[in-house]
Amino acid sequence: MTYVFPPHPQPSLPVAGSEARFPVRRIFCVGRNYADHAREMGAADQASGLEPPFFFMKPGDAVIGGEGEISVSYPPITKNLHHEVEMVVALGAGGANVTVDAAKGLIFGYAVGFDLTRRDIQGKAKEKGHPWDMGKGFDQSAVCSEIHPVSAVDHPATGHIWLKVNGEIRQDGDLVDMGWKVADIIANLSTMVRLEAGDLIYTGTPAGVGPIVQGDLLTAGVDGVGTLTARVV
Repeated sequence: MTYVFPPHPQPSLPVAGSEARFPVRRIFCVGRNYADHAREMGAADQASGLEPPFFFMKPGDAVIGGEGEISVSYPPITKNLHHEVEMVVALGAGGANVTVDAAKGLIFGYAVGFDLTRRDIQGKAKEKGHPWDMGKGFDQSAVCSEIHPVSAVDHPATGHIWLKVNGEIRQDGDLVDMGWKVADIIANLSTMVRLEAGDLIYTGTPAGVGPIVQGDLLTAGVDGVGTLTARVV
């Protein structure tokens, strides 16, 4: 096959304990999946049960990450870049209309991720009723640790999820507080699109999101999964 220019490199992440890499296809993110974060973003408490999850996407090549300290470039056209720590689900198989019971069978592994957000750009778009893709889907906006296979970490359902900026705790939550659990997220998302191996799902962030600037060191972790360190440059 001949292309008019060389195809772009396949985005990928390292796999803990393996020389093989995980090829990234698409990146889905769940919005407001922790009640405390929903409240800090101005959402009202849900009086009549849990609402269906809503999703947004980042380009597959927005991913950056791996082991050690990751250098993340401060993005253009923003003066209010925010951190959001999340547990990331990496799919090793796909399907459409997947049942909740079958959903965990699609999972290859888990990771720790940062959903970086240009909050000022997102806020302006919301005010005008415009899509806020450029607030979320910019270059290097999906920071991710190495992926830890299910065989090593099982399926974490509880555990401390936290983030520090320059050693100061900013986000401090627990996976048990996720409104939509991992299997439910996968099943619901699979009714909208056919999921495939290589898809990443960022599962939401607890309260405490806030601004970061050049030079800041972000350290974070999810108990039972791993840790992630990034420097804003």
